[in-house]
Amino acid sequence: MGGTVTPVLALAAVTRSFGPIEVLHGLDIDLHAGEVHALIGENGAGKSTTMKIMAGFLSPTSGTVRIDGQPVTLSSAVEAEAAGVVMIHQEFNLAAHLTVTQNVFLGREMRRGLFLDHKGMRAQTQALLDRLHCHASPDARISDISVPDRQMVEIAKALSRRARVLIMDEPTAVLTDRETGVLFEQVERLKGEGVAILYTSHNLPEVRRLADRVTILRDGTRVQSGPANGMTEDHMASAMVGRDLSDLYPAKRTGGSGVILSATNIRVPRFVTEASFELRQGEILGFAGLVGSGRTELMEAIAGLRPRDGTVTVNGTTLAAEDMRGALDQGLVYLTEDRKECGLLLNKSLRENLTLLSLEKFSRGLIDRRAEDAALDRAIADWDIRIPHRDVLAGNLSGGNQQKLLLAKTMLTGPRIVIIDEPTRGIDIGTKQQIYRFIHRLAEKGLSVIVISSELPEVIGLCDRVIVMQAGRVAGQVTGADVNEQSIVRMAMGLEGEAA
Repeated sequence: MGGTVTPVLALAAVTRSFGPIEVLHGLDIDLHAGEVHALIGENGAGKSTTMKIMAGFLSPTSGTVRIDGQPVTLSSAVEAEAAGVVMIHQEFNLAAHLTVTQNVFLGREMRRGLFLDHKGMRAQTQALLDRLHCHASPDARISDISVPDRQMVEIAKALSRRARVLIMDEPTAVLTDRETGVLFEQVERLKGEGVAILYTSHNLPEVRRLADRVTILRDGTRVQSGPANGMTEDHMASAMVGRDLSDLYPAKRTGGSGVILSATNIRVPRFVTEASFELRQGEILGFAGLVGSGRTELMEAIAGLRPRDGTVTVNGTTLAAEDMRGALDQGLVYLTEDRKECGLLLNKSLRENLTLLSLEKFSRGLIDRRAEDAALDRAIADWDIRIPHRDVLAGNLSGGNQQKLLLAKTMLTGPRIVIIDEPTRGIDIGTKQQIYRFIHRLAEKGLSVIVISSELPEVIGLCDRVIVMQAGRVAGQVTGADVNEQSIVRMAMGLEGEAA
């Protein structure tokens, strides 16, 4: 959109500081009716701060927020919503103990006279869920529905507010391909209705598909802004990180030798009907498959986090089922796909998170704080954890730095086998490159790594060998030249057997 058309929402020369640290430096960005404007950048580039200023959660330190060309002060999200600006949060802003309907209308309940119009609210919620092809019941509690369904409820809640500006923060990070397709349909529909959409995503093909314009941030500064059709994905990636990313994945290695882990006839109630595989020392073994194929549940069972049948041995020692400590004692660790809910204590310090799995190393009756601080210094340096100050809470780190902290916490246990579930979900491309090199370095040191990923390019580019799961079973494996998208997809869909 160009010319003299007045933006619906704009930031002009906006800065934002937290204490003495300025994180946005004179930012200009504008959103137009009927346009999808993508905001991209590495974790920590300033995207979240920008969105929060637009949505009334933060005030700028200096500069101007304009709606329809007029300067405004948005002192709260309520004021922003009253002006037609609605944000869909990456971290769900839902009340877990309330129903879907209650969440959609929370704070703006419909009434019939003196009483709440429960029937009307339920009917409107059902209509919104139907529009999103979401099968969750309007009467279900949020705590009882799946993570993708919770994201759809967030979207339904935003749609119910009839926004003029919709800010979408990583909306597809937890969605399946089918659900992502439904979301894209809604984005196009809203765009056709004249809604201005700010869209953030680390998925650059997604940005290319949806966006009319793209603004790229790096270190709190706008480094580029222009039509999306004038930018390739490689161009966007390089502008985000300020360097060439043509070597995104490390050079492939020769897979390891000697079996370190053997899993035989593993069954996990409701999720895995039969799975057997071996892991070699020093290899990076990938697990691919469609969402719901049982990959995560299989690895949680092997790590002692779920009940299972079958036999797991590490260096000849049989691991008991549902015994995470026993697995840890044998050098087997698991990095969860959900770092915010299960991996880290977001309201605790970096030090407390880092040493949680390894407290015995820092305790002789009392915790040795000096030793913990020294370990944190090493972790910050070794894993390139970028922080404003040492006392920052884990929840205030960017997604990429949270993932680095989780890796550092896990590696402090001194493992020999590392299972990493979705290693780069919700992480910018520059940090992805770092994490791929961290994983490669672990294998070079002789550790064995299992990588579970829904991103096929990640599995193909990183792993020495790939096991494919389909409907709770191991469908086969691919090695060498057969580690390619066609072979993996056909196997994941049950179209062919073992290719190697």
